Amino acid sequence: MAKDIYNNDAYKKFHEQLVPLLNGPNIKEVDLKWLEPRVKEFAQKTVYGSHVWRSVQSSRLAAKTVYLGTEKVRLPSLLPYQEKVVKGAPDELDKVLHWMKTLPFIKLTRQMGNNPDFNPVCTLYLSVGDWRNSRLAYQWGNLLDEPAGRPGPAITMIHIPEEHASRQQILTMPEFNLNICLGSDYLGEDKKGFLRQAMWLADERGMLGLHAGSKVVVARDAKSNELKKHGVILFGMTATGKSTWSCHQLEMDPKRGEMTYASQDDICFLRDDGSAYGSEHNFYVKTDARKSDQEAMFYALTHKSALLENIMVDAKGNIDFLDESLCGNGRAVVRMDKLFIEREGKLISIAAPSINLPSLDKNDALWFAFITRRNTIMPFSQMLTPEQGVLAYLFGESTLSFAANPEKAGDSVRIVGTDDFIIGSRGAKVNRFYDIIMRLVNRFPGQVHFRLYNTGGMGEIIEETEDRGVTKKLLVRKAERVPLDLMAAIQRGDLRGTNVYEKGVLGTMSIVEADGRRMDEWDVHKLYNDQQIDHYVKDIIRGRRAFLEEIAKEGLRPEIIAAAERSFRAMGDVSARKAGVTSAPAFAPAAPEPRVIIQREEPVARPRKPGVWRWR
Repeated sequence: MAKDIYNNDAYKKFHEQLVPLLNGPNIKEVDLKWLEPRVKEFAQKTVYGSHVWRSVQSSRLAAKTVYLGTEKVRLPSLLPYQEKVVKGAPDELDKVLHWMKTLPFIKLTRQMGNNPDFNPVCTLYLSVGDWRNSRLAYQWGNLLDEPAGRPGPAITMIHIPEEHASRQQILTMPEFNLNICLGSDYLGEDKKGFLRQAMWLADERGMLGLHAGSKVVVARDAKSNELKKHGVILFGMTATGKSTWSCHQLEMDPKRGEMTYASQDDICFLRDDGSAYGSEHNFYVKTDARKSDQEAMFYALTHKSALLENIMVDAKGNIDFLDESLCGNGRAVVRMDKLFIEREGKLISIAAPSINLPSLDKNDALWFAFITRRNTIMPFSQMLTPEQGVLAYLFGESTLSFAANPEKAGDSVRIVGTDDFIIGSRGAKVNRFYDIIMRLVNRFPGQVHFRLYNTGGMGEIIEETEDRGVTKKLLVRKAERVPLDLMAAIQRGDLRGTNVYEKGVLGTMSIVEADGRRMDEWDVHKLYNDQQIDHYVKDIIRGRRAFLEEIAKEGLRPEIIAAAERSFRAMGDVSARKAGVTSAPAFAPAAPEPRVIIQREEPVARPRKPGVWRWR
């Protein structure tokens, strides 16, 4: 990639000329109360009293997003269209200056977070030449809070949907705390524009922005019979289950004091003490929910306060959340305080009392749960060591499904931290995660846990054939998807301390019993023969090694590279490469690995009256 296609002088000049225009006579400052009746005029009303809008663009323009600035913030590589956007950015920015003087804009300011230190003040400038686009400001504004004098920093976003579709682009200027969306009317661009910048700013302040949900789970320990409070951080690519499992009650027993409280479903900021500052005050979720599977989410989606988009609503206002014939990415802004579950005839809110996850000294344990979605040999749960937990963050892997993309079905997708909004070095993100993890593990021995959950399936077989030089894929055997109640039992059993794990084919401890339920039918040796297993293991190693070498170029520490090589050897690979180093110290002294382990990982907890739990 040629460095000279970037023009930092032009970006600086643009920003200097932009600032005086942000209070021009064509810009009207508004609030949610003013916007509400006006935007609802353009909505369809549902039988629940909620409102539905539709957008032309129904997904983010990830492949048309670029980062303008110094080398520190640039993308490591550019797609052809992105390179075109970077080259044309100075001319496009000149047009933005012209539009900021001429087009009608509304200005809405909201605040992210609720903590003593880091609460980005977010200001959206939205062009409303087409007034229907004003719903973007209203929907986005409902995700955040009123500005309340908490410390910033300030982030600005300019959104001009009217730019022609042939010139769609997202210009991110991290060093000026500025994002510009051109040619799209999709709400996700506003949401992620602010959150992407906030994560980078959090990283600059010594925290770590995570593409992860968070929750607090109160579970009764199987050994002591005491209620223990667990902080849980759930990583996952979009559509792998972050929102689902942030809110799911895991079929726990509220009569015995057990409960799940949702804090965040998307982005949080991890700190050295194990706490995680929350970002948004409400949730922006996919709408493909069943009451039987996602009770709390369903109640929020069917409340009159839900702000819905691109879902199927008939002429009478009835909603079919599972009908995706119009759009496969139905979305909604739902209120956290409307996440209800029904127990003994009463609706109970599962919203945590704070959007912030408490520090580890105020919890009994902290769990880092990585959600993947694969369909072959990966067990539904793996118990990870701290070293393996850092590698799970590094590899951030999943696979493409046959239904979503038949041509690439089964292909691995790897994104550091499963976070495709990283600004700057991905290696630096992994290094920072390593630092935080090791401090926590050393400070709170026995209280920091790591899991890799597979919310996909096992047993899939896809055959490849060549036809006139074109590779085609045939689904020979469909994967058996993990039943939702089984995944709930797996997570419930981990928190209660009842699960049983055994050394598996991937060099980690694989689950064999979930909260008292044997999982013999999911034994990988019953689904595949030895030759097939060996093929899939080697494929994972090849993919991980190639990705490791890519991230290593971005400053990944030698000890992390060496840890990855150890993991390959644990998977049976004997051809370890020199990926930048030949050796490095382990994260911690390695303990002998037993063939079978009863998963108890007894946390070091402070004395407490048995059976009593309260917020601290």
